[in-house]
Amino acid sequence: MMTRQLTAILEQDEEGYVAFCPELDIASQGDTVTQVRENLAEALVLFFECASAEEVERRLHSLGGQPSERKILPLYRRD
Repeated sequence: MMTRQLTAILEQDEEGYVAFCPELDIASQGDTVTQVRENLAEALVLFFECASAEEVERRLHSLGGQPSERKILPLYRRD
């Protein structure tokens, strides 16, 4: 099994928080940071459960080249 780190970009907006995983083009939202992280994690799990291997590879390779330097934050954080 291959392990790959994915990026989670969290932003606050006027209605709460939005989280986005650019490698897979998946987003979610929530009222709190904890909730948006959990919602994005659930969306990612559902994607991997339902998507074909070809769809996963297509999305992961659609960015092309090497990803830029990013600050990696854990999707789950124990506070």
